Amino acid sequence: MKKFLLLLALLFLNISFGQSNSTTYYFIRHAEKIDSSQNPDLSEKGLKRAELWNKIFSEINFDEIYSTDYKRTLQTASPTATTKKIEIKLYNPKTINIGSFKKETLGKKVLIVGHSNTTPKFINNIITQNIFSDIEDATFGNLYIVTLIDNTFSYQLLKLE
Repeated sequence: MKKFLLLLALLFLNISFGQSNSTTYYFIRHAEKIDSSQNPDLSEKGLKRAELWNKIFSEINFDEIYSTDYKRTLQTASPTATTKKIEIKLYNPKTINIGSFKKETLGKKVLIVGHSNTTPKFINNIITQNIFSDIEDATFGNLYIVTLIDNTFSYQLLKLE
């Protein structure tokens, strides 16, 4: 009986301490906007891209979706949020606390929609490295995937049309 209890205790400890927390962040820039005004809507092409992102993300079980508080980012995130039945959480890239964000999203799959200049900075802050530069004005198809397992990051950039 003692051997059984010891084996059970070791198995419990192995399960408790042997598991890794995996967090995956999917970063995209908003889709094409109708004009260069302060807070424009998406163009027809942008609305189609937002639907394309929804299709691309169809097999990903997001836990949370974040967007800045602009029409173009919210309209980019909305098709995926609607399909997944997830309420979009707003964030301010100028004031977000990266440490708190990482704690709040630990172990989750998270979509983050931002801008050509804020998205790379957000990623760089998450991975604590200065790897990514601002996205070119005409580029709307970058998908950055950042995975955190325990304290180790991996990241990749997929360039979609």
